[in-house]
Amino acid sequence: MKNNTIIFRSKFLPISFRLHRRIPSVLLVILIITFTTFIISTSVGEYPTPPLIVLQTLLGIETGNPDYGFVINTLRLPRTLTACLVGIALAISGTILQGLTRNPLADPGIIGINAGASLAAVSVIILLPNLPAGILPISAFIGALIASLLIYIFAWNSGTHPVRLILIGVGISAVAGACTSFMITFGQIYEVNQALVWLAGSVYGRTWEQLFAFLPWLIVFVPLALIKARELNTLNLGDEIAQGLGSRIEWQRGLLLVISSALSGAAVATAGTIGFVGLIAPHIARQLVGGNHQNLMPVAGIIGAMMVAISDLLGRVVFAPIEIPCGIVTAVIGAPYFLYLLVQTRKK
Repeated sequence: MKNNTIIFRSKFLPISFRLHRRIPSVLLVILIITFTTFIISTSVGEYPTPPLIVLQTLLGIETGNPDYGFVINTLRLPRTLTACLVGIALAISGTILQGLTRNPLADPGIIGINAGASLAAVSVIILLPNLPAGILPISAFIGALIASLLIYIFAWNSGTHPVRLILIGVGISAVAGACTSFMITFGQIYEVNQALVWLAGSVYGRTWEQLFAFLPWLIVFVPLALIKARELNTLNLGDEIAQGLGSRIEWQRGLLLVISSALSGAAVATAGTIGFVGLIAPHIARQLVGGNHQNLMPVAGIIGAMMVAISDLLGRVVFAPIEIPCGIVTAVIGAPYFLYLLVQTRKK
């Protein structure tokens, strides 16, 4: 019988991964599409830049025109990189939540985690507008974590159940959304406009400072999510089977919820509320590589990067010179897909 898996084992850490042999080829195709989008997005704007010049600038090759370097390295590169990294964070967060709840409709924006992050971030923007950029991801993470803890506490009844997590999460999302709207009414005009644009979900004007404030969250929590993918597979078998296999169910579920909250909270703090990425990316990845989370997470992450990068590009070019926030583009695409999933789930 042909072996269709590749096993990776660390010599220094008790970590191993089992990947399907199809994963490298699938990742390569998605990475090529994402990289092409990245180059096109970096070349498009009020000051058009040939894609070859973009490649030369990224490789450090002299182009003969210093304006190209400024436009690419200072104005466009942080924005495009931020879009890709935010997509990775949201997609992996959504993959974790769908695995935890065993529900294909779970998403950080639907069950209240993004709403908690948004409430905390808007509160900082309105009440403490002069704080440095690095504080916003921390506040959003705290908001997402508080929302997650509330969901976990209210859903507890001699243990947690996936259906209760979703129902409580929808309620927390509604309450946090109302509190966010209430908070906006107390702000000054400038802070309110900033909060409203931010709530629409956009990577417009993102700088290296904001990108570097976001990067540590990915460096810590994305590898941790990949390491915990096997535990997520075990939890997907059901609580009784997982407990029989020796899994500490509530501990693992709580840790995975913290990882998901950290990724979604940092993404929301960096780019605002970009919806449906955490819902759609895992579904596309599941169609390509199956339901094993060790295969699913990396593919979903790259698909998320591709989705946000393409959405940002479309928002810039479709109605140019007017820019549409990428959060609105993902909502236009994601809302019909969510309704389709809802109908399919109801049929099943």
